[in-house]
Amino acid sequence: MLQCARRAYIARVIPSRALLRSSYRPTRNPRGTLPPPSLVHPIGQAGRAYSTAVEDAVPRKKKVWDSVDEAVADVKSGDVLLSGGFGLCGTPDTLIGALAKRKDEVKDITAVSNNVGSGELGLGKLLYTGQIGKIMASYIGGNKHFESLYLNGQISLELIPQGTLVGRLHAHAAGFPAFYTPTGANTAVEQGTIPIRLKEGGIKAGVAIPGNKKESREFNGRKFVLEPAIAADVAFIRAWKVDEVGNCVFRYAANNFSSTMARNAKLTIVEAENIVPVGSLSPNAIHLPGIYVDRIVKATAPKQVEILTVATDANAKDETPVDPAKKAAIEQRHRIARRAAKELKDGFHVNLGIGMPTLVPEFLPPGVKVWLQSENGILGMGPYPSKDKVDADIINAGKETVTLLPGSSVFDSYESFAMIRGGHIDVAILGAMQVSQAGDIANFMIPGKLVKGIGGAMDLVSNPDKTKVIVVMEHTAKDGSPKILKECALPLTGARTVSQIITELAVFDVDREAGHLTLKELAEGVSLEEVRAKTGCEFQVASSLGQM
Repeated sequence: MLQCARRAYIARVIPSRALLRSSYRPTRNPRGTLPPPSLVHPIGQAGRAYSTAVEDAVPRKKKVWDSVDEAVADVKSGDVLLSGGFGLCGTPDTLIGALAKRKDEVKDITAVSNNVGSGELGLGKLLYTGQIGKIMASYIGGNKHFESLYLNGQISLELIPQGTLVGRLHAHAAGFPAFYTPTGANTAVEQGTIPIRLKEGGIKAGVAIPGNKKESREFNGRKFVLEPAIAADVAFIRAWKVDEVGNCVFRYAANNFSSTMARNAKLTIVEAENIVPVGSLSPNAIHLPGIYVDRIVKATAPKQVEILTVATDANAKDETPVDPAKKAAIEQRHRIARRAAKELKDGFHVNLGIGMPTLVPEFLPPGVKVWLQSENGILGMGPYPSKDKVDADIINAGKETVTLLPGSSVFDSYESFAMIRGGHIDVAILGAMQVSQAGDIANFMIPGKLVKGIGGAMDLVSNPDKTKVIVVMEHTAKDGSPKILKECALPLTGARTVSQIITELAVFDVDREAGHLTLKELAEGVSLEEVRAKTGCEFQVASSLGQM
C-alpha cells in the first residue's frame, strides 16, 4: 500500500518524459541556431509545486532529558566508558557524579580518558567509589591515589601515548579496525613490556596481566606500529552549547578528546552548559554534528581549574627570603632555558613539554616571536593571565591557565596530533630522565616506583627528521649519577629521536644516525674534565668549542 501511495505521489509531482518532450520544444532562431536553455526549466517549476517551509521539514524528536540519573541509567557493570576532558578542563562532572551514585550496582568499568582526574574530581570520583576496574589513559600525573592502586596491583592500567589514544578512538568511530603510527616504535609500547596489572603486593609479587605486544611494519624506511581501535559502550561529554537535536559547540581548549569520543560510543550522553533551541547555532560553528549524540542533560557541576597560574606583577617587589639552594636551582633552570631559547627562530611553531621547557619563552632573543602549540588543542598559546582574565577553558598541556594570542586557533586532540606526527611542528623541547648517546630518550616512568604517564611525548618525538627534538635537563640525577648514558636504563619514550641536549654544564649535538655525541659548548666556569666525569658515555669535542 505504501508503494502505491509513493507511485501516486510521484505521478502527481514529476512530469513524464513524454510531457516534458511535448511542453519544451526549442525552435531555431533566424540564424539557424538553438537559443540557450531557459533557467526556469519545467522540472524546476514542478519542484516548486511540492516545496515546503524549511521549519516544517525539521524532525520534531528532541534528545533532551530532564533527569541526569535517568540519562545514565543504562550504564552497566563491565562497560567501556569514555570520559572527555583534559585534566579538569571539559570534564563531564555532572554525568560522573550521577554514575557515582550507582556505586553499589555499577562496577568493573573500563574507563578511557586522557588522565584519571585530580583527587576526587573528574574520574577520580569513580576511583574512590571503587567502580573502575581498568584505566586506559595517557597521563597519570599527580594522581597519587591511582598511582598507589596500580603499583600495589589493585587496578589495571593500559598506558597509551596521547596521540595514539585519540587515534584509536577515531579509528573505531570511522570504521577502521586499526591504524599504523610511528609513535611508540622501538619502545615498550611496541614491545608490550609495561604490565597492565601487577599482582597484589606490587612489582615484587610479579605481573598479573602483561602488556600488549604490537605488530610493526616498515613504510618508506620508517617503522610503524599497528594500533587496534578502541570500541566503547558509553561516552560522557561536556559541551558549551548544544541544541535540542545534539549539535555541539565546544569552548576553547575544552574540546580536546570530547568530539572524537562522542563519535565513538554506542551511547553518547552530553552535559550541556547551555541548551539552545534548534536553529540557534550557525552550521558553520558546529564542532560535533547531532547524529553522534543520543542524550542531552543540563550541566550543573561547576567548572574546575586544576592548576591556577597567573602572571606576576612586574612592578611588585617580592620581599620573601629565598633559600640559597633553591635560588641556585632556579638560576640553573633559567640558564638552561635561556640557552634553549637561542635555538628558536622568528615564526617557528614550537611545542614545549611540561616543567623546565615552559620557561623558554621568557628568554626569547629580541625580535623573535614564536607560535606555541599545546597538544590539548591550541596553536598560538600566550602567557599566563592576570587574575581577572583567568578562564577555566584555556589551559596548556601542563593543566595551567594560559591566554591566547591574536591569530591563535583552537581544535580537538585528533587535529592536534595530526600536526605533531605529521612533522608540522618545527621544534619540540622536552625534559628527560635519561638520554642516550644515540638520541634515545626516557622520560615517563620508573618501573615499580613512579608512573607519570606517556602523555604526548612519544608523539612529539615520532618524526625527528621534520621536528627537531631538544632535551633540556640537569646533567646528573639527585644522587649524582649521569643522565646522559651510552644506553638508557629506563623505558624509552623514543629511539634515536633527540637532536640536541642542553644542560647546566654543556650543549651536545646528537648524530642520531651514527649514534654519538659532540660537545659543542661549555658553560662558563665548567671544565671539559668535569663534563667527562659527569657524563655516562664517550663523546667527541667540537674543533671550535664554544661557551654557553
